Amino acid sequence: MHVLLIEDQHDIAANLWDFLERRGHVVDHCADGASGLARALAGGFDAIVLDLGLPKLDGLDLCRQLRAAGHGVPVLMLTARDTLDDIVRGFNEGADDYMVKPFALRELEARLNVLHKRATPSAGVPPNVGGLAYDQGAMAAVREGRRIPLSRSQGALLATLLRNAPNVSTHAQLMRAAWGNEDAGDLAALHTHIHALRALVDRPFGTALIKSVRGVGYRLEAG
Repeated sequence: MHVLLIEDQHDIAANLWDFLERRGHVVDHCADGASGLARALAGGFDAIVLDLGLPKLDGLDLCRQLRAAGHGVPVLMLTARDTLDDIVRGFNEGADDYMVKPFALRELEARLNVLHKRATPSAGVPPNVGGLAYDQGAMAAVREGRRIPLSRSQGALLATLLRNAPNVSTHAQLMRAAWGNEDAGDLAALHTHIHALRALVDRPFGTALIKSVRGVGYRLEAG
């Protein structure tokens, strides 16, 4: 993988860079949010490892601007902030995964591999449900003429919901879509991702289309 590492703590950046390059990956490094955003917007990366507490531009603002610009590159956030509110906010801004410092380097690489190798949605996605569609090429939802950039995880979840509508997409199906297999993620993380997806494609509009099916999964349902 070609990884962009945006981290201002020198020791952490050096350890990550050395580890990933020894594992055969190519790493570019930026030590502040402003230069990191510029490099990310230039494209060409398979994944971004993003610290939240950055000088010049906070990691959450960086991720928000990256998604607003239509970039769906997977983002793995690193942070010392470990409350549920912090994690939810990270996913709401477009993160695909989240690790709390300190972390194991091998686990970080494993999570990056999952993000990179995750199966893309199939071409059989229905055009829309209740006016909601997914443009896989642009990695954006479309609702009421408004284009909404999504992360790869969010796009994979929405494509699965669209493909199965009006039937239920089970928790296991959605976890396979988001993480490659149902054992790679957990139910709490899935709920957090769905919460973030709803904030993008439901909350700004008058009708909620993503419905919970308690104990089973979620469905897309018009009306």
